[in-house]
Order: sequence, then structure tokens, then C-alpha cells
Amino acid sequence: MLRLQLTLLRSEPGFARMRDQVKAIAGVLEEKSAIPMVRDQMALIQEIQTDEYWQDVTAPILEVARKRLRALLKLIEKSARKIVYTDFEDEMGGEVPVALPGFAADGRPEGLRYTSGEFERFRIKARVFLREHETHVTIHKLRWNKALTGSDLAELERMLMDAGVGTSADIVRAKQEASGLGLFIRSLVGMDREAAKQAFGVFLTGRTPSANQIEFVNLIVDHLTEHGVMDPARLYESPFTDINPRGPEGVFTERQVDALVSVLEEIRQTAAA
Repeated sequence: MLRLQLTLLRSEPGFARMRDQVKAIAGVLEEKSAIPMVRDQMALIQEIQTDEYWQDVTAPILEVARKRLRALLKLIEKSARKIVYTDFEDEMGGEVPVALPGFAADGRPEGLRYTSGEFERFRIKARVFLREHETHVTIHKLRWNKALTGSDLAELERMLMDAGVGTSADIVRAKQEASGLGLFIRSLVGMDREAAKQAFGVFLTGRTPSANQIEFVNLIVDHLTEHGVMDPARLYESPFTDINPRGPEGVFTERQVDALVSVLEEIRQTAAA
């Protein structure tokens, strides 16, 4: 990826060859969708394999992909793969247009005139832009788990539009997918690690936590630092079930589990506004 970025910046030959190598690696990773950490990055893994991703690609976009996927490469076996070639004639015939209710002539849903790949490109551009502006007061509030106001959300939307990062359609879809623009942006910039630790400070106050409890909370803090919010359902998946197969119930009391979920919900609400 580093050579690919340098080749792109210097306009040197060899870009197509290295691009195809990255696409091939992504194809191998896609086959490992049963692994949770691969599944978390599946949208990007699939997008990298499309031609649309590489149109007007920039070094910052490649850098985001490199950081998100580098930890997954250790999962690829080093055994050689045999290439299989096929040689057959297409007998399916010509294309026949079919009109579907609720869809435009180009096959996309009405009101959504772009592909999922184009939205992923917006997501990547937004992540790069927002992390370059982490000191902005509204983004700072998001990262430090401070409650947002309606004017804060309007400011975030204005920033993305004025910078040319996304269109109004991108913003609408972001709100729909994340249940709000604040939650969408928090998922891109994450939480400050100290803020995440402070959010669980009350939960741990007055207790002498066990080693498993400390590790469990640290995993939550890691997730919040990276993703900004957390669905309580994730507590019942790996790596949390690696500590105890029963998830939080195997580590905490019922009352403590309720308190744990309440903290996660409070963190979500600060970004929801």
C-alpha cells in the first residue's frame, strides 16, 4: 500500500499492477467473513475489489484502507492458490430491461441515486476530513462524550457540505444508516480514550474488580475509542466471549450488567442529540 501511494503521488508506472495485487488480497480476505474482525471491515473489503473504488482514488483514501486492513493480513494463509481458468461462450443472450416499482431507470432505488460503493467513498472522505479537524469544537464534543445540540448537528452538516466532502443525499443516507448524523460522525472519529475511561469511572467506583472484569471493561474502552459507540449486543460476541462464553453475565452480576448497558446507552445519547 505504501508503494501504491508513492506511485500514485509520483505518477509512476506500476499502479495498475499493485492495484490488482491489493484487489486480490481483498478477495482472499472476503473469504474469511466468518471471522468477526474481518466481518467488521467487510464493506471496505468488498468495495476495494470494485473498479469504482479506484476511480479518482487519493493517497489519504488508500491510507485509511491500509490502517483498517493491516491487522487482518496475518489471517491469510501463505499457501499458494492454484489459478483456475475457464473458457466458455456466453449463451445467455442479450439484456432485457425490466421495470421495477420504486426503482429508477438505472436500477437504483428512487431517491438514492448512487451506489453503496459511492457512499463508502463518502464515508472514507468524511473520516479523513473529520480527523483532520478534531480540534473543531463540535467534533471535540463528540470525541469527549459531551452532549450535542441541534445547532451542533447543523454545524457538522454544514462543515461536510462546505468542504465538498459529501452531498445532501450522502448526509440523508448517513442519518438513516446510523440513526442520526451525530452517531454517524462519532463512528468515524471515535471517542477519546480518556473520555471512554471516564464514562466507566462511576461504574467501577467503590468496587474491587477482578482481572476478568478489568479486561472486559478495557475491551469496551478499546471499541469505543475506535468506533465511538457500541451496541450492547456486541458484548455477546468475540472478543468479549473469549473472556467468558456467557459474555457479560459470566463476568458481572445482573445488576452490574444493567449498569454496564446503561453507560453504553448514555454514551450513545450524547451523540444522538
